[in-house]
Amino acid sequence: MTHTPWNTPATQERPRLQPWALPQPGPAWPTNPSRLNSLLRGFAPISLSEMNGVALLNRTDTKFVMPAGQLLHALAALQSDYRVLCMAGQRLHHYHTLYFDTPDFALYHLHVNKRPNLYKVRSREYTDTRQSFFEVKHKTHKDRTIKERIPTAQPMVELTAEAVDWLQGVFPYDGQALEPKLWNTFTRITLVSKHCCERVTLDVGLTFYADHQQVQMDHLAIAELKADANNQTSPFLLQMRAQRIRPHGFSKYCIGTSLLYKQVKKNALKPKILLLEKIMKGNTWND
Repeated sequence: MTHTPWNTPATQERPRLQPWALPQPGPAWPTNPSRLNSLLRGFAPISLSEMNGVALLNRTDTKFVMPAGQLLHALAALQSDYRVLCMAGQRLHHYHTLYFDTPDFALYHLHVNKRPNLYKVRSREYTDTRQSFFEVKHKTHKDRTIKERIPTAQPMVELTAEAVDWLQGVFPYDGQALEPKLWNTFTRITLVSKHCCERVTLDVGLTFYADHQQVQMDHLAIAELKADANNQTSPFLLQMRAQRIRPHGFSKYCIGTSLLYKQVKKNALKPKILLLEKIMKGNTWND
């Protein structure tokens, strides 16, 4: 049985969902894209079918936030340890994501209040292949990330009866209370370890959209190390240490929501916002 952590009576009429058009991804790289492409060509390719063994739908995640220039330094040092996902000859892949929440942002507030057992509900389109999925990400109290998803014919901009029924098995709250809140687009590089069950996703060109507003984060790079176990000898982790880049939590949904919605609680995110502002001004961060 589902329950709700928010006060939204089932009979309360909620705002009609807006027929938002899918936003187009911004530039993948703010400066010197030829340097990025040259570095990516130095990695051996891996196909999507070859990645089946490292899907890592149940995993540990470690995130890093850095200026785009520092990501270039990391890529130059990692070519012998990782392969790069290559589809149709492309090593940069584009994503659309639409997040759902309640009218009063209950899921967002659970995250910023650092409650255990956190959930995100989203529709994601892999724009290069036109594949779409409806997904639930669950961060457990043991810091494991579990992702459940189902394919959809196109990006889901409002919840169907079938989607609500599916949510009952993977989401502990009332799916009928959810509505679309935030789009984002970004470009992703995916590295796959040659030595262990580990992936690294590198996201650049991040842009948030909500109700005809947008925020671009062109000079920001977000890295996420995804593994089935804690591996202190991971070459990517060692490279982050060499550059003095410490792990730093980053929720795209929470950051985007805090920037585009005035009414949400955001005091707990102020240190992250200040860090992002520093990076966006072109400063490095190594503390």
